[in-house]
Amino acid sequence: MFDRPRSGERAILVHLKFPQEKNREELDEFRELVSSAGATPIAVVKGSRNSPHPRYFVGSGKAEEIRDAVEEHKAEVVLFNHELSPSQERNLEELLKCRVLDRTGVILDIFAQRAQSHEGKLQVELAQLRHLSTRLVRGWTHLERQKGGIGLRGPGETQLETDRRLLAARIKTIKKRLKKVQGQRQQGRRNRKRQEAITVSLVGYTNAGKSTLFNRISGAGVLVEDKLFATLDPTMRRVDVGRGEHIVLADTVGFIRHLPHDLVTAFHSTLEETREADLLLHVVDASSERRDENIDSVNIVLDKIEADEVTQIIVYNKIDMLPDTPARVDRDEDGKVWRIWVSAMTGAGIDDLRKILHEVCYAEVDKYQPVYDLEMEQYDPHDNRNMAD
Repeated sequence: MFDRPRSGERAILVHLKFPQEKNREELDEFRELVSSAGATPIAVVKGSRNSPHPRYFVGSGKAEEIRDAVEEHKAEVVLFNHELSPSQERNLEELLKCRVLDRTGVILDIFAQRAQSHEGKLQVELAQLRHLSTRLVRGWTHLERQKGGIGLRGPGETQLETDRRLLAARIKTIKKRLKKVQGQRQQGRRNRKRQEAITVSLVGYTNAGKSTLFNRISGAGVLVEDKLFATLDPTMRRVDVGRGEHIVLADTVGFIRHLPHDLVTAFHSTLEETREADLLLHVVDASSERRDENIDSVNIVLDKIEADEVTQIIVYNKIDMLPDTPARVDRDEDGKVWRIWVSAMTGAGIDDLRKILHEVCYAEVDKYQPVYDLEMEQYDPHDNRNMAD
């Protein structure tokens, strides 16, 4: 139940159109998610409904069409671009005779592959276990009866009940470990506040170019890939914004439309870095046709983690992909910066961004602010390594 899909796994994608906004998803984005998970889409089954079918999510006729596609293409997994209930997953697997994953399961799988730090792995495992706890019955229908036979007669606990109990114990252990890590992060934030360090956090839709922009501003070597959720573990660097003054810049995990609740809950301690920041740079892919929708999706997540009150500047990135779009700074009627156009790839507008960071972060500072000593959190300014979790 815990094995991630093997690279190149043959998958059938299922995408339905719904009139309701809460059920509406984008097929192109789902293709990117599936590709990031390492699966190989071999066919797409499309359809439309007014509301999900209670048994199969899709109608019975469409379910038969999916089964025919599985048999024809010898698919190993069927991936739904929607959120399925545990009973729907179970019913579909019985009908299709192969594994079925919903959108949340695909995103969890990507996070499991991306997690590198100890904290990140714990957070992903917690999200996976919470998601799996409601779906255990589908894998143990043959073991629902009580144990019996010589040496197996016990208090009457079924195999399913045993697994649920072990799962609950594991979740409790992970929560305890994450609480300790959360305490360490809180101590780091208290240290920065005592040193009067100004923290700026990069937020934005996944694959908007946050890590490329982070590298361009800080000179760091954070992994950059043209994949969704390439960055999972938060990274922090000290950045010179001019006149000998510095900020602490944080690169965070990207958001996505309908981000699974289990992930938001599991990554609470990591997302606190965003909530506790002094300024948010909301990075937007300016070349995306859905940039306004992506902005709204990010703001919804920021509201969920109570970071919607933090001062925010929108950074329109990737202007190199837009013809006749120069780097510029947009101000409101009061002269305050609210949007800046840059290209993290070419460096256009980055100098202006540094000046804006200095202007906004030090607008009310009359004297030099001491720079936070990152060595207090095992940070070596000479080799610019990532801060230890």
